[in-house]
Amino acid sequence: MGMKFYSIAIALVLLLASAAEFAEAAMYDVTKYGGKADGSTDLSQALLAAWKEACADPASSSVLIPAGTYALGQTIIQGPCKAPINLIVQGTLKAPIDTSSFKHDAGWVAFQNIDQFTLSGNGVFDGQGTTLWGKKCAQSSYCADLPINLRFSFLTNSMVRDVTTKDSKQFHVNVMGCKNLVFNHFTVSAPEESLNTDGIHIGRSSGINITNTHIKTGDDCISIGDGSEQISINDVTCGPGHGISVGSLGKYPNEAPVVGIRLKGATLTNTMNGIRVKTWPASPQGVASDMHFEDVIMNNVGNPIIIDQEYCPYNQCKLQIPSRVKISDVSFKNIRGTSSSQLAVKLVCSDGVPCENVQLTDINLKFNGAAPTTLCKNVKPVLGGVQEPKICAA
Repeated sequence: MGMKFYSIAIALVLLLASAAEFAEAAMYDVTKYGGKADGSTDLSQALLAAWKEACADPASSSVLIPAGTYALGQTIIQGPCKAPINLIVQGTLKAPIDTSSFKHDAGWVAFQNIDQFTLSGNGVFDGQGTTLWGKKCAQSSYCADLPINLRFSFLTNSMVRDVTTKDSKQFHVNVMGCKNLVFNHFTVSAPEESLNTDGIHIGRSSGINITNTHIKTGDDCISIGDGSEQISINDVTCGPGHGISVGSLGKYPNEAPVVGIRLKGATLTNTMNGIRVKTWPASPQGVASDMHFEDVIMNNVGNPIIIDQEYCPYNQCKLQIPSRVKISDVSFKNIRGTSSSQLAVKLVCSDGVPCENVQLTDINLKFNGAAPTTLCKNVKPVLGGVQEPKICAA
């Protein structure tokens, strides 16, 4: 409960501070720097020129992209800046179809090393990925070469609100090395057939708050990677997509612990999976603990509750060797709705380091056509309240 109030307080403070700071801020309009809303002239140079001046301003400032449609090439927006700074996107920014000239791993639009930054304005970042899904990004390594729509790296005390990321060629958002970053009233929009398009991926970050956010995509709505600590997710809708995932963990050596995940209030609709914690077999040692999922509505969701320590996509792993990621102190509470798979609860833990203190309270899941089933392996769950279906009943 304390974590929830702390996260909400942080989000509220940042929101109010943002509104107060920028009410009288100097405005740097990209159209004054040569930006054209003609859908074909690359906005990147005008945007970076406006950003450079705003970033050097000793008082709070805003960079404005007015309403209209703009072409935008690969753009890296960097700090540190001298004062709080806001990028107001009111228009629609369109990525190039051909990104072969992009700098590798930089994404389409990247924000780096900025403190007290706000991205706002009801605008749209359109990655124009529809021509590539399933053609250049299936099960091949080339998926990783396609640009992520928005990269947030090493931001502190910042906020993203009232903007949309649409049809990314790969992940929509990647959060890396950030501290105290809020997503509020954020939208991810892509169809179910968009491959490898995680909505928000978080790694090696702390104090990330996702609230009042709506995600439709072709992969995980939210995925939480190693080194993520004190992540709060509240009032989120997900679907279509693959659900909300911690992991996959344990694929690489020296992964940092995942600690302090709180999800409270979510609705998943027509997703491939529900709430999922997944680790690779034959993994190095790792830790995932203090993870709590509460008040989740499942509408026709496959595998609503999953712990899977035998995660092995495309059979590219050694299932006979157990995962060495230790999962402990996990709770699922007040999870209700309908499952599209007969197996509604799957708790498959490692026989090398079995799960500890896994709690399920007030689980009420239905399956159309037959009684839902459950599966438990290398775990002794602590049960309370309603249990429909009966969790791993003898």
